[in-house]
Amino acid sequence: MSAGIDQQDIKREKILEASHQRFLHYGYSKTTMNEIAGDLSMSKALLYYYFPDKSELYMAVMRKLANDYLQLLEDKIGHFTNLRDAFLFQVNTHHDFIVTNYNFFDFVRLNEQNLPDTIWTIVNQIRDAETRLLSQAIQTEAQKGTIRPIDNPAEIVDVFLDALHGIKVGAMQKKVNFPKKEHLDEIHNKRLLLIDIFVKGLK
Repeated sequence: MSAGIDQQDIKREKILEASHQRFLHYGYSKTTMNEIAGDLSMSKALLYYYFPDKSELYMAVMRKLANDYLQLLEDKIGHFTNLRDAFLFQVNTHHDFIVTNYNFFDFVRLNEQNLPDTIWTIVNQIRDAETRLLSQAIQTEAQKGTIRPIDNPAEIVDVFLDALHGIKVGAMQKKVNFPKKEHLDEIHNKRLLLIDIFVKGLK
């Protein structure tokens, strides 16, 4: 029985990988279940056995991406030599993740005013992990005496993450949260500048 379960898990992982590549290159709206089944040399009926519709498949891929991202964060908690490195890691890792998977997130861009609860749950999990990562770094530096004591590091991190999220570029409309690809580097550079301002303010 376990061998059968293992085979199902392997097949499910292959579906998620193939779907990620298809969503990554063509976006959610231009991808069909037929195309994904074709990429896998699998019948559409078998694909639907694992995932009843495209939206459920997309959410499963998003959860997998999020879990990989969360693991990156968790593995680094408590492993920074200084506070700036911790903040740099968070900003650079987030930037690289968005750039690498930009086309995948077309569903988010097109539906950002009406996102399903599943996506908000994932967003909150990532936010919590980023908060733990940076709060631990602040606590460590405070204990070493390189920055002043902080009563509530999570509150400080919350302000920092809100500030990162609020950074826009001149060409962006204020009501739009998900930037165009050509704006990502400019936003990233502004966030790097914010790190220096923020870290200096904690000393």
